[in-house]
This record gives sequence, structure tokens and C-alpha cells, in this order.
Amino acid sequence: MTSTRQHGVQPPERGKATRAPRNAPPSTPRSSGWVIVFPLIAAVLLFAISLSDRARGAGTVALSLQGAAVAVVALSLALLVWLRKTGVTRTIEFTGARKQHYIQAMVQLSIFLYWGWYWQLTNGTRPVYLMAPLILAQLAFAYAIDALVSLWRREKYVFGFGPFPIIFSINLFLWFRDDWFYLQFVMIAVGVLGKEFIRWEREGRKVHIFNPSAFALGLFSLILVLTSSTGMTWGPEIASTLRLAPRIYLYLFLGGLVVMYFFRITLLTMTAAATLFGLGAAYYAITGVPYFLDTEIPTAVFLGLHLLITDPSTSPRTPPGKIVFGVLYGASVFGLYTILGSFGAPTFYDKLLAVPLLNLSVRWIDRMVAGIPVTSIWKKLGLDALEHRANLMHMSVWIAFFAGMTLLGKTDGRHTGDSLPFWGEACSNELPNACKRLLLLETTYCTDNSGWACNEVGRHYTEGRITAMNEDRAFGYYSRACELRYQAGCLNLLDPGSVTEANPRAFDLRLLLREGGLNLLDMPEPQLYTRACEHGWAFACNRVAGAL
Repeated sequence: MTSTRQHGVQPPERGKATRAPRNAPPSTPRSSGWVIVFPLIAAVLLFAISLSDRARGAGTVALSLQGAAVAVVALSLALLVWLRKTGVTRTIEFTGARKQHYIQAMVQLSIFLYWGWYWQLTNGTRPVYLMAPLILAQLAFAYAIDALVSLWRREKYVFGFGPFPIIFSINLFLWFRDDWFYLQFVMIAVGVLGKEFIRWEREGRKVHIFNPSAFALGLFSLILVLTSSTGMTWGPEIASTLRLAPRIYLYLFLGGLVVMYFFRITLLTMTAAATLFGLGAAYYAITGVPYFLDTEIPTAVFLGLHLLITDPSTSPRTPPGKIVFGVLYGASVFGLYTILGSFGAPTFYDKLLAVPLLNLSVRWIDRMVAGIPVTSIWKKLGLDALEHRANLMHMSVWIAFFAGMTLLGKTDGRHTGDSLPFWGEACSNELPNACKRLLLLETTYCTDNSGWACNEVGRHYTEGRITAMNEDRAFGYYSRACELRYQAGCLNLLDPGSVTEANPRAFDLRLLLREGGLNLLDMPEPQLYTRACEHGWAFACNRVAGAL
């Protein structure tokens, strides 16, 4: 046997560890099955929330949570079996939080807290706050699915705040009601899987095509529209109750400024808002009535302008591209509002349906704007680069634009469409959609317990002038008006041959004059009638004049 000393290699001394040569092959990796602990923790949290009072009070919710937990456990065990069978290594990496995720999540959370305080049901409960444990459950499920898919496809899962803005964004626009809550988890899974599997190459990198929350919201909105299943969701209530929070436009604007400052997406929001405002102004000039019912830009759309279309990963990179993207979004919302309304579908889907299609158009937009020559004016406007100073310039323009909208009464406060006398006169003059909107508003106020509004809707079904005659519906609305102690409604029940009308009572005015916000139960009557006069109620103006 050849001695090691003959080749100049010294044997290791007893008691001392040997050092592996630099070029030695790597050692066999130890098992990485421990990574399934992370999704299993999420499953435990899901099961724990299913035992809470909020979940147990609605059986389907508890079963949905437990079903999601079982699904996560099953997928985790399948991953463990695969890891042991193949011997591959998987790890979870904990890195610093990305601003893109946690800043947007903080702004979204503040909206939940602010809006949630003012949306209160007649029994005193606040639906947004009741949703809190279920939002936490959705976060746990999103983390679990995101981790499992990543660990299956890649060597590591990077833990961060990524699921927060996805879940918050989904819940700012759409919830499934308790009986169908399991579909909330399906929607989340679709968003996460879409981000993972639907990808393309952009600027030399493989990236996801769709904003995950917008993709899930857009797809499910389309399904709900086609199947006439909106009643399974809280979508209409979410869209309408945002205005219950005082100065909600200003609140969303200020929160949006935070996102704009850090991520330079001002041009997206500003151009979309300007497009909607300009198209609405043109429509009003031509027809004499507002395009949207009682606002220039619906509150939920205004929210979408700030927190739905502004994902930097799925929108254009260049300033000209952002302008085109914003204009297309504004125009699509404007068009979808009419299209959905013409088919009798809920119009609140207008802000959701177009976003995935716009995400698909990003590469086309990038190619189109690449050929635009850069001029000196272009540079002066800060449209040649997305630098910090240019973004501050764009933000200053957006601040001025919003201030102008506010001064014109186009954001918070009274709007032309808030006035029922306006819609009554517009209906008499046969202006476009005026009679349809008058009936819609009065039906809504009847639902809110205005006896005057119920009597007016009954009158319309009796007369058959602005809607088809329907004696049964008329009887139902007169009955409701009488139940609400509105005398004219009781008289119409006793004598169906004639139609009795009367002015709104003070209680009715507290509902009819709220301008999209909370009712006016605490407003003194002198101020109430002054406000009614400002809305165009002639009897209130006479009463105010008589009190002087």
C-alpha cells in the first residue's frame, strides 16, 4: 500500500477536525420537509377562526373555513410526500418587507377602519368590522396557497407582505355572503394561481400578466353578471356605503397621495379621473342630466383609481404608457356603466371588468408609446422619465385638479343628482334616463323607510306614466307607506280610484336630503327645511320664508 507521506499529504492529527477541499462536491442536503410547517400554521389558524362566534353563527362560514383548512393540510402533506420521494431541497426565506406591499396595505387598512365605522346596520352591527376575522382567515389561506405553489415550483418561498394588498383589495370591492362564503376562498385561489401560472416575458424577465386581485375580481364579476348571481354577494352594498363616511373623497385622495409619492403612479390615477370627469361633463352638457346618478366619479370607482389599477408590476412603466393606460381605464368604466345598465346588470361592476383586459394590453401600450418622439415640451411636463422630481410635478397637478373638482362641488357635498325635485323636473321634460332614475331613487328611499317615497312609487305604478301600470305593486307600496304612518298612502289604500299626494314629512326629509351620506336624524328642523329648499323643494322654501 502506498503511504500518504510519499505524496506529501499529512494525515490528520487525532482530535482535530478535517477541512473539506474547496472543490469537494456538496454534501447531500438534509430533508426540507419542515417547510410545510408554515402552511400548516395557516391551516390551524383557519380552523381556530371557524370556532369563533362570527363563524359559528353562520354554519356555511364555519364549514367553508374548515374546508379551506383541510385543503391546505392535504396539499401540505402531498408536498411533503413529493419532497421525500424526490429528495429535492426547499426553503423559506424571510426577507425585508417591500414598500410596494406594506404601504399599500396600510392605506387599505385605514380605509377599512374609516369606512367601517360609518356603515352601521339598524341592529347596531358594523358589517366591515364583523368581516375582520374572515379577512384574517383569507390572509392565512392566501399565504398558505402562495407558499405551497411556490415551494412546489421553486427552491424557496420568499415570505413577505405580498398577500396583504391582494386580500385587502379583493375585500374592498367584493364579499360573498355567508351562505356562499366558500367562493371567497375560490376567488383567492384563482388570484394566487393566476399570478403564478399566467406569465409572460417583459423587459427580459418572466413576470405575471395580471394584477392578482384585479384578475380574480374581474373574472368573478363576469361570472356573476352572466349568471345574474349578484345577490350572492355584498358587492352593491360595498359600493354604495362607501359614501356614508364623511369626506370620503378627500380621505381616499389623501391616502392615494401616499401611494403616489412612493410608487410614482400619479399619471395613472390622474388621467383616469380626468377622462371620467371630461366625459361626464360632455354628457351633462349634451343631455342636461348627470351621467352617473349622483356623482361625477362614483366613490367605488374613485377608490379603484387609487388602489386597483395602480399595481406597478402590471401597468406600463413609462409616463406616456401610464397616460394611455389611465385614459383607457376611464373610458372603459364610462362605457361599461351604460352597457351593464342597458342589460339590467348591476353597474358597480364597471370598475372591475376592464382591469384584466388592460393588463393584457400593457405590452401593446409599451410598444405604441415607444415610437413617440421626445420633445422639449414633453420634458418640461416631466413626461420623459419617471424620476422623483417629475412625479412631484404630476402630484401637484393632481392636487390642483382635485381641488378644482371639490370647488365645483363634484366630490364630497351636494351634487345635482342628489335632488329629487331635479329628477322630477327632468322626467317631466323627458330628458334621457331621468324617469328611470327618479323611480330608482324613490324605490331606494322607500327601502330606507321613507313613507313619502313609498307613496310616490305606488303612484307611478297606478298612473303608468313613467313605468308600466301594476295594481299589485301599487297596492304593495301604498301598504308600505301606510305602515310607515304616511297618511296619503293610507288614503290611497282606502280609495284606489284616486291618487293622493302630499309633501314629505320631516322624517322623510332626513332620509331624502342626506346627499349620499348618513341620515340627518340629529339635524334641527329649521336647518332641515333650509337644506330642503336648497335641494329645490318649493314647499320647504315657503316654510323657510314664512319663518323669517
